[in-house]
Amino acid sequence: MHNYTTIDFMQLSIVIVNYNVKHFIEQCLHSVQAGIKNIPSEVFVVDNNSVDGSCSMIKEKFSWVKLIENKKNVGFAVANNQAIKESIGKYVLLLNPDTLVEENTFEKIVSFMESTPDAGGLGVKMIDGKGNFLPESKRALPTPMVAFYKIFGLSKLFPTSKTFSRYHLGFLDKTKIHEVDVLSGAFMLLRKETLDKIGLLDETFFMYGEDIDLSYRITKAGYKNYYFPETTIIHYKGESTKKGSINYVMVFYNAMIIFAKKHFTKKNANAYTFLIKLAIYFRAFIAIATRFVKSMWLPIFDAIVIFIGIYLVKPYWESYKFSDGSSYPDEFLYIMVPIYALIWITSIFFTSGYEKPLKYVNLVKGIVVGTFLILVMYALLSEEHRFSRALILIGALWTLITLSISRYAFHLLKLNKLYSEKQKKKIVIVGNIEEAERIKYILTKTDFKPIIVGYVAPDKNGKSGPYIGNISQLHEMIQINKINEIIFCAKDVSTQVIIKLMLNLAESNIDYKIASPDSLSIIGSNSINTSGELYTINLNSITKISNKRNKRLFDVIISICLFVLSPILVFFVKNPINFIKNIFIVLISESSWVGYSPNESINGKLPKIKKGVISQLDSIKNREISDETIERLNMLYAKDYNIYNDLKIIFNSFKYLGK
Repeated sequence: MHNYTTIDFMQLSIVIVNYNVKHFIEQCLHSVQAGIKNIPSEVFVVDNNSVDGSCSMIKEKFSWVKLIENKKNVGFAVANNQAIKESIGKYVLLLNPDTLVEENTFEKIVSFMESTPDAGGLGVKMIDGKGNFLPESKRALPTPMVAFYKIFGLSKLFPTSKTFSRYHLGFLDKTKIHEVDVLSGAFMLLRKETLDKIGLLDETFFMYGEDIDLSYRITKAGYKNYYFPETTIIHYKGESTKKGSINYVMVFYNAMIIFAKKHFTKKNANAYTFLIKLAIYFRAFIAIATRFVKSMWLPIFDAIVIFIGIYLVKPYWESYKFSDGSSYPDEFLYIMVPIYALIWITSIFFTSGYEKPLKYVNLVKGIVVGTFLILVMYALLSEEHRFSRALILIGALWTLITLSISRYAFHLLKLNKLYSEKQKKKIVIVGNIEEAERIKYILTKTDFKPIIVGYVAPDKNGKSGPYIGNISQLHEMIQINKINEIIFCAKDVSTQVIIKLMLNLAESNIDYKIASPDSLSIIGSNSINTSGELYTINLNSITKISNKRNKRLFDVIISICLFVLSPILVFFVKNPINFIKNIFIVLISESSWVGYSPNESINGKLPKIKKGVISQLDSIKNREISDETIERLNMLYAKDYNIYNDLKIIFNSFKYLGK
């Protein structure tokens, strides 16, 4: 154990950059608040124009925070620099919003820096939301060869090799203090004196690479970077970016190119750039191909089944329909049937028929809606292209039967877990009764509906009352009750204790969630590659994927119906020409029939949806209403969306559809 000097006085400036992670930064600030009690500190939150209510929450719950509200997303480097320029601390800590620190983390890191004058920067041991060590806690400089070993998987094949595992320094003991090349931007303690010499974060980097650049400049200036594992933080990771996405690959590797051109010789930089671009194309191709196969194999299978079915049925229907031996032209089989299949598949998609786990009712809805659309299209076609209404209905029946059978076969074969409904989790809540009851209430209001096995006393000696045991007995409870998840009440259990338990129980394959005091959210994460999971009181938000699809499907169906009836309806709308124009604008997804009531100052804070032809205001006779009322109407519309409300608004505001 390292011997630290006593701190008589120390000023620490903590800088957190936030972008649309309201629930995570709330939990982060609770842990920071507990950690700064014994050390003079200032805390900055720089918000990059979040639209999730982060700033309002911070002002309400953490008024002591110095909040900087940007009017646009200026990026990680620029935002950090804004706060660093205003800071007065001897040390500056760059901290991610999706982290949790121990109560004594800040005291330990500052003490180490005080006793280590050559330290310019410091990083700590990081674990993910399941207690697994995060290898980016310690990293080497990504030279061309180091990057090559990482990009092409050699570092993963040889995780402790001094040659191949240099990127994450896998050969160094993760439990001991080491000098390292690169610190993680998720937790980066910097000596202010060092920053004054080397400069702030390079604003050429938008999101990635600035931590590598800054770490390198620290060592070039004669200081050292240290990996300090004597305190541990949780880094949920993946909340601000989806690491499997093509966009992430492009942004991350382009940041590496910027770094190479800045610090390497021209020859090495060119070689490095070639290697990185090769990696970008390679990773992008793999990502696209994998995503395509995963998402499209079932729709492609369905399309083939539909085509084969009508292909096999057609000759029998022709022999019944045409007594003279005639047949339908090739145009029917090779043009119209693929169009029918496409409409059925698209309808199944919009009715959530391809969402996992698959639900049979969504499949049926999709086929019924698709059949309706095909029949409407059939009615609009010229006589020479109306081949057979009967074959459409036979095809619909074939589609329903064969797709139902195939889904059941997939279920029996457990193919790709298409039908594997999420098994209800068995949960224990660690905390005092009052807080545990509050958490239980939140869980009952979510979509997850887990099985709550019982409450666990946060005190090692407590067991009386409604508790099934105390915190020291968690290991036995997991085995006996087959627990899948533990929820810690942060109000009653310290972050230090939570992290210690997560590390001790890491081999139990348990999921963890942490509930912040007075919060309506419960946060956790299952792996370093997934976003943090969130339990929160469910609202039928308009941004839910199913609601987006339902709204789009609703717009398409209404547009088709309005178009078919337009010869009559044009006499009942105020502007017939605009009415026809709006039908086509909605059909091509440029607009929606129903949107927010107009108010620019308010609607910027709401979830983004297509601009509406009409709104709730159009159905209100007296439109002289306040901005506050408009805001309330829009919030209710966004938070509790229902397509029947859209239908009601259209019915009540029909004459305005030509706006």
